[in-house]
Amino acid sequence: MPKAQQTTDHQTIRDWIATRKGRPSTVAGDGKSGILRVDFREKDEDLTEVDWDDFFRIFEESHLAFLYQEQTASGERSRFNKFIERG
Repeated sequence: MPKAQQTTDHQTIRDWIATRKGRPSTVAGDGKSGILRVDFREKDEDLTEVDWDDFFRIFEESHLAFLYQEQTASGERSRFNKFIERG
């Protein structure tokens, strides 16, 4: 089973999201201090797209790390990701 990896590197996070055609987002209604999410679908009404500067500002202010997986167990490109507190 593929292992999840953890990073705080902005370029790694940005590349991973872009490769999967995701968009940096927050939970709708939370504005610029919201809960971070990655939106992979058609525009999700529950999410608000934010620019990369705001995304990484929230990421750093919240002391988060990005947990992600490159491939699924079957070898396909994975979209598994989660924002967690830095250890």
